[in-house]
Amino acid sequence: MLEYLPLIMFGVVCAVLMLGYPVAFTLAGVSLIFAGIGIYAGIFELQEMLAYTERAYGIMTNTSLIAVPMFIFMGVMLERSKIAEALLHNLAHACGRAPAGLAISVVLVGTLMAASTGIVGATVVTMGLMSLPTMLKRGYDPALACGTICATGTLGQIIPPSIALVLLGDVLSSAYQQAQLNLGVFNATPISVGDLFIGAMVPGIVLVLLYLLYLAWIGVFKPELAPPNPDDTPPPASELIKSIVPPILLMVLVLGSIITGQATPTEASGVGALAATLLAVARRQFSLKALASVVRSTAKVTTMVFAILLGSALFSLVFRDLGGEQLIHGFFHDLPGGTFMAVLIVMLVIFLLGFILDFIEITFVVVPIIAPTLLMMGVDPIWLGIMIAINLQTSFLTPPFGFALFYLRGVAPQTVATSAIYKGVIPFIILQVLLMVCLALWPSLATWLPNLLR
Repeated sequence: MLEYLPLIMFGVVCAVLMLGYPVAFTLAGVSLIFAGIGIYAGIFELQEMLAYTERAYGIMTNTSLIAVPMFIFMGVMLERSKIAEALLHNLAHACGRAPAGLAISVVLVGTLMAASTGIVGATVVTMGLMSLPTMLKRGYDPALACGTICATGTLGQIIPPSIALVLLGDVLSSAYQQAQLNLGVFNATPISVGDLFIGAMVPGIVLVLLYLLYLAWIGVFKPELAPPNPDDTPPPASELIKSIVPPILLMVLVLGSIITGQATPTEASGVGALAATLLAVARRQFSLKALASVVRSTAKVTTMVFAILLGSALFSLVFRDLGGEQLIHGFFHDLPGGTFMAVLIVMLVIFLLGFILDFIEITFVVVPIIAPTLLMMGVDPIWLGIMIAINLQTSFLTPPFGFALFYLRGVAPQTVATSAIYKGVIPFIILQVLLMVCLALWPSLATWLPNLLR
């Protein structure tokens, strides 16, 4: 019974989280309880808890994590500058005459916003408020309209700069170093957030193309679901260029500096935060009141993320010292299908947990448990990170607890049924699963560009 104590601990954490208790306090509280049980049973030493101070200090001094508040600040400031509104307005009129043109413009705008902000909630709410009423007014099927907005909003999970990739990169870097130490390698080069950013670019582009192809197919073969608007008048080229240039410029500044090696993700996040502020000034949307609001929003989200990170550090420490890592390692090695079956089971578990847990909870609770074992089995860390990121993206869409569904439900008209939102995301979930299958068959989609630029 005692050998399964780590699994019982994991089950208790999931159960308490489903009851709605705060994530950070759940992780820390359950960990302390099971550490006490382990001490009483004689399988856990109290002095092992001293290692937690080193972990907490490591989190506080981790320069990579400075990118988290900077990217959050950048995203919130861009939301306040109303760049997305002008971009959507012009692109919608430019594409409105084409089959499913409005839906395609929503995907294009969402892609640019994802590459500029990386915040899912802000994108879904903004796109829902701006585009959903127009799509419904033009006769779009409510399910298709809602599914397009929700799926587009989640692109911020996989397209850099993504907060999810920053957090996942930090967790995977620690897991990779732990795996190499277990294998007796003491000078391994850790993977970086920049590696994940670069590795996510090709899969992110492929996913956007899958969305666009699906919507184009709907427009051609089922035009009654996404009717064109022949009365749309394309905006002047100058207006279109003026609305497209700011997010593209920001994307080039942030991602371009990372790809070319001119800046680390942390340095690029600072550049992005400053550039977003200057854009708000240029659009006359900046004020001290607006700045204070942005800072407060950034502080709230950052505090939540780091509190969860501190709680997860305690959880992983207790889980490992109770023998959880050896238990997981033995389970995977005893599987008949080897590495393939181990990865398949992990992806399936993460996909199912996405129905009930948020991506931050999965990143900080599940990934530190399974990643070291998979990396010891020879799985490429960048490929694994991208696969997990895409899988976590589905956690925003999967009913009944997908956060993107809740975000859209909060701003959608009452005439739109919740069942329509659930129905609309199903094709896009299938497309995300299809992308994961493509990555499984052709891992170079995720590893080619990082290896080329090293």
